[in-house]
Parts: sequence; C-alpha cells; structure tokens
Amino acid sequence: MARTLLVVDTLSDWSPYYPSDQVITFETYLATEQGDPEQRVRIINLCSSYSYLSDGYYCSLLAEARSHHVIPSVKALNDLGKNALYRLQLEDLSEPLARAFKRQNKNSEITLFSYFGTTPDPAFHELVRLLFERFPCPVLEITLRFGQQWEITDLKAVSHRHLDDTMQTFFAEALDKFSKKVWRKGRARKLARYDLAILINREEKLPPSNRTALKKFIKMGAELGIDVELITQQDYGRLPEFDGLFIRETTAIDHYTYRFAKKAEAEGLMVIDDPSSMLRCANKVYLADLFRTHRVPSPKTWILHRGNIGHLDKLEADAGFPVVIKIPDGSFSRGIVKVNNRQELELKVAELFQQSALLLAQEFLYTEFDWRIGVFNNKALFACRYYMVKNHWQIYRHGASRVDSGDFETLATFEVPKAVLEAALKATQYIGNGFYGVDVKEKNGKGYVIEVNDNPNIDSGIEDKYLGDELYRLIMTEFLRRMENHSKGL
Repeated sequence: MARTLLVVDTLSDWSPYYPSDQVITFETYLATEQGDPEQRVRIINLCSSYSYLSDGYYCSLLAEARSHHVIPSVKALNDLGKNALYRLQLEDLSEPLARAFKRQNKNSEITLFSYFGTTPDPAFHELVRLLFERFPCPVLEITLRFGQQWEITDLKAVSHRHLDDTMQTFFAEALDKFSKKVWRKGRARKLARYDLAILINREEKLPPSNRTALKKFIKMGAELGIDVELITQQDYGRLPEFDGLFIRETTAIDHYTYRFAKKAEAEGLMVIDDPSSMLRCANKVYLADLFRTHRVPSPKTWILHRGNIGHLDKLEADAGFPVVIKIPDGSFSRGIVKVNNRQELELKVAELFQQSALLLAQEFLYTEFDWRIGVFNNKALFACRYYMVKNHWQIYRHGASRVDSGDFETLATFEVPKAVLEAALKATQYIGNGFYGVDVKEKNGKGYVIEVNDNPNIDSGIEDKYLGDELYRLIMTEFLRRMENHSKGL
C-alpha cells in the first residue's frame, strides 16, 4: 500500500486547509531515514519555490534519489525552467487550443491556473489535463495569447501559497480528488493491504465489464484486503497512489488506455492489461504471423498491402469466395467485412485501405457460435459460446442507431472440447501471462483461433453465469498474488 506525504516549508503554510498528519516540513523530510524499502512512498512537493537548487528543487531531487514517486518531478521542473524545453512538448496542442478558444476574444491575453490537472472553466478541461500529463505539477500557471493562432506563451510551476481564498478552495478540492489519502473525512475504515485502480469509461457503450460486475470486483477485493477504486481518464496523475491497475475499458494503442498502462508499468504497478499484451493483441497482422510461426491452429490467412493488386489476384485464386477482410485493429466486429465476389472485394478493400496500409484476409469458416475462453496466467477461467446474430454471420451487428448481439451460453471449462481448449491455451502462451479472451471456432472436431483479446468481457450475468462470484474471487486472488510478489521483489 502506498503512503502519501505532503512536503511544505513550514506547517503554518498548511493552516488554511483541512488538517492532516500526512503533512511534513522539508526539514523533516530531509532528516528522515529511508523507511521500509518495500513500501511505496508518494511525495507531493508543495515547497514555496521550485527554482534551481532551492528547497523545492532539492525536495524533488531527494525524493527521486530515495525511489519515492514525486510530483513535480525534477524533469518537469527543469523543463519548465527553460522556454525552449517545454515548447518542444507543446507543438501538438493546436487542436485542443482551438477547441478551448472557440468563443474567446482574440485580442486578449489569458492566464489560467491548473490545479492537479483541473481548472474551474469547463472550456479548458481538456487543455489543462494534457498539460498536466506532460508537466505534472500541483499548481501550474498558464499564459495564452493569440498571434496567428492561440498559443501558450508561458508555463510556470507556482506555489499554493500564492493563491487567493477562491483559488485555495479550487486547490483543496483538486487535491482531494487527486489523492484520497491526504485526509480521510467521516468514520475511519480498516486499511487494506493493497490499492487497486480499475480504469473505466462511464460513457462507453460496450464496456468490458458492466456496473454489476464492477461492484463485484470491488466487493471481492475488500474481502481479500484490496481497496479497489474506480478511476477515469482524469486520474492519470494519481496512478502512483496504487499498487495495481486493472483496465476495464476497451483498449487501443493510439488511445489513453495504452498511456495508462505504460505509465503504471513505469511507476512499478502490477498492470492488467500490460502494455506488451496490448501491443501484441491489438494488431491482427501481428497475431496472424505469431500463429503461423508457432503453428497455432487458425484459419488460413493472407496479408494484403495497399497498392498491390497482385495480392487480390492471389487471394481470389487461393481462397475463393466468400472471404473475410479485416482491419488489423478492429474490435467488436467493427472493421470486418465478408465479400462474396471480386467486385465486392475491390470495393471493400479500397474503403478499408483508407484506414490501414495492411489488411488481413481470412478464409470464411461459418459456425453458429464462437467459443470465448477466458485465460488468466495461462489457465482457463471461463468458457462461453457467443452465438451469431440472427440472419447474420457475426456476433455483433452494427446498425445506424443500435448494436445487436447474439445469444450466449456459459459452460464449465471441463465441458469445452479438448481441441478448442488446447488451441486457446497455445495461443496465449506466446503472448504473455496476462488476462485474455481467446475466440475460437470449432469445425469438424478442430479448434481454430480467430483472435486473442487483451481485455476480455466480464459481465455480470454472462461470463460469470457458471462460476458466479467465484470468477471474481479467482481474478482478484491472482491480482493479490501478483501484488504480493511484486512487493517482495519477486
């Protein structure tokens, strides 16, 4: 379990705020000997000056030397100290700036403050969040001016001591959201052994876990001594508070879920989905080559390259029709089409090549259902049959205003045909020991791996239909085992 400390110049600096025994002076921190090396410590540096070789600078420097997680980091302080350094990290912010200033007077100069990546004006929420990810500071002063377009002209890490009463309120509220451990109001609760963050997106239409499943993860975690907290995209800077991260949001490489996984891994957290698994599972071209190399049973597959008409000729000769064309990073049946003749093939690949330089073509194996085998730590946890949508060849059918899905059936893993189970386990052993959902088609007594998903669905009433709460216990027990081993350096 991580410990959070706030470092100030003098304890009187904290007098406007809610009392907390987590607040210490820099003098105390300087004299503190290294504690338990297995306990993760987080420092929020609130010294009055961050200038080079000041107390605030040394606070961050010592924290990093002691392997404590500190905000602001020395890198952030050095970058903010030189205009040329921080400007290198602002070049791709033109679109967020344009959105933020859609209705602003172009003749004015604007100064705004970021409090742990938040600000009172909703128009600037996206901008300050992006700046906080690049320059994590408790309080950041941002100056903006319109030239040919809106641009950031100055960035400064400033002390909370310089805030007026209204700004102090914003600061305190932001700190409370950023770190739940600084002060705890209300009745005391039993402290958990470990803290686990579950990343979710409340607006996602097809999330990997529904609300009831998330509640069961939280309940089971509490029974095992794990304090489980749901976090969102806004909590990127809070990751060092936790011992583990469980991503329950649809992942993608060009998405903040991947940045969360990379950040968590860099901070020493136990992460599911880990970045390597995300990279390997996200791209069907990679999986196709991996399966071919290691002889994982899978449908016949061809890789199509944009602009090479010869690939289409070979595909037609080798595969015939119908054949399935896929975008490498599609999910939930998106970016997957079935073509029945050469005309459809040329039309559809032309459309899909606008999104990717490579496409995947697979032989069409029609089955009434796909097997989904849930695998964690190279062990099968659950098994489902996902049936095709009525009068359709896929599990999902995306319409203009709705998404239809087929029926399902959940079984014990010992009821799964041996060929299907063996194919699923063989596919994951070359990807990692994470949590995967393996889609397998069964045809003529053989199992054919279609793909491996790095964040499989766990929905209450579906994947847990056979095991019930035991499924959540198995998953959370593995999290506990990994966090314990990680704390021991294993």
